[in-house]
Amino acid sequence: MYIEDLHKFEGQQVTLRGWIANKREGKGIVFAILRDGTGYCQCVITADTAGETGLATAQELALECSAELTGMVVRDEKQIGGHEVHVSALKLIGKSENYPIAKKEHGVEFLMDKRHLWLRSTRQWAIMRIRNVIIYSIHRYFQENGYVQMDSPIFTGNAVEGTSTLFETDFYGDPAYLSQSGQLYGEAMAMAMGRIYTFGPTFRAEKSKTRRHLSEFWMIEPEMAFFDIFQNMDAIEGMLHAVLKDVLAKCSRELEMIGRDTAVLQSSLKTFPRLTYDEAVRIIKGEQDVNGVNGIGSLEAELEQVHARQKEVDAEIADREAKIAAGGMKKGEINFFQSKIDSLKQEKADLEEDARNIPQWINSARNFEYGNDFGGSDETVITRLFDSPIMVYDWPHEVKAFYLKRNPEDPRFARGVDVLAPEGYGEIVGGGERETNEEMLKEKINEHQLPMEAFEWYLDLRRFGSVPHSGFGLGLERLVTWVCKLKHVRESIPFPRMYGRLKP
Repeated sequence: MYIEDLHKFEGQQVTLRGWIANKREGKGIVFAILRDGTGYCQCVITADTAGETGLATAQELALECSAELTGMVVRDEKQIGGHEVHVSALKLIGKSENYPIAKKEHGVEFLMDKRHLWLRSTRQWAIMRIRNVIIYSIHRYFQENGYVQMDSPIFTGNAVEGTSTLFETDFYGDPAYLSQSGQLYGEAMAMAMGRIYTFGPTFRAEKSKTRRHLSEFWMIEPEMAFFDIFQNMDAIEGMLHAVLKDVLAKCSRELEMIGRDTAVLQSSLKTFPRLTYDEAVRIIKGEQDVNGVNGIGSLEAELEQVHARQKEVDAEIADREAKIAAGGMKKGEINFFQSKIDSLKQEKADLEEDARNIPQWINSARNFEYGNDFGGSDETVITRLFDSPIMVYDWPHEVKAFYLKRNPEDPRFARGVDVLAPEGYGEIVGGGERETNEEMLKEKINEHQLPMEAFEWYLDLRRFGSVPHSGFGLGLERLVTWVCKLKHVRESIPFPRMYGRLKP
């Protein structure tokens, strides 16, 4: 019997097994919140229903101990899931003494060291369930649209995204690398199957600690024969629309638990704006408005608001702390004031971060040099002006991967596309049309200083029945991070691996 099925057994006796996520007591009564992986349920234990022995056992229940509870399912709209259980019998299964993660605020490093336990928290539970729905939805979209799932190797003999971010290992005496991408192999498989997608782990040895970077992450990489860049963009949009629809339909409870305002997710079900690189640069530099809003001007106005709010927050913290220090308040009032102070201090920290970041974004936007790739701040500036993902295509070929096709109408540009998520989240998808001309491909391999012999098999795809083809790579964790509106990508994967973090 699982908590998610309680609605089917109203008025009946059930047995639940799980972990005690929270507990509070009154005189002769215990309210225990049980978590079993499918949901949360309030269990009410009194001597009248469970006997004195049952009540005594309930009073000894500790945070995150495991237990079995039997009782009657009673409808109560005020409770999580709309039901609670009036317990008639309970049994302790596994003790939990001095559980290290308390209700108080913990530092990020502490929580990361306890990631194996942090996953049990309500917030992390909700994020992982949303991640699961996203994964299932991606598979369903491709399977229902004629794609074949194929698997690319994790050990590779060559670079895909440049040699500076390779994890090297020994493969029976020969150097091998952990895959940066399955894309090159995906192209080969598409020449056999027509439309394919891979879904697996990829690795980048970037010594970066930004909120967007992981060293190990999951990538979804479709490749489609006979698709040009515009059909490719249609496929990206179709997949993201399918995912967002499923998340909104199936994860309303989880989204509410993490406090996610779904308005942007709803607005992202429309057609995504498509901008050329040139248009995007003008917007970043403040030379072109979006719906009457100027990127740099809006940032300057927001910075003024941040400074004003900082003063208000400082004053309110000082006022509430002074009232507590003056004495004469009841315990409940003190707790209420302290909770508000803690909330204000978190807001203050967020405001201080904005006060540091916004001037940097403004400076970066004003001084952006045409021809450069977009950095995180550039993506932030432009995406804050839209209420849905945007597609930026036709990039200067010098800043994009060697395998991208040149625009036949203007060879200065490569037929690549980046999908940038709104609210400042930046790139979640990168892709484009692949180069089919063998000589131009060789030229780019040499330009990127890659070993030609390692790509002979890849060049064969151009020698034997080459066709126009396109594909893209979706970073699962970046998508989860945006959908859940997380501050850092490390919360989007069960056990993150990033620079400086290998355990637990």
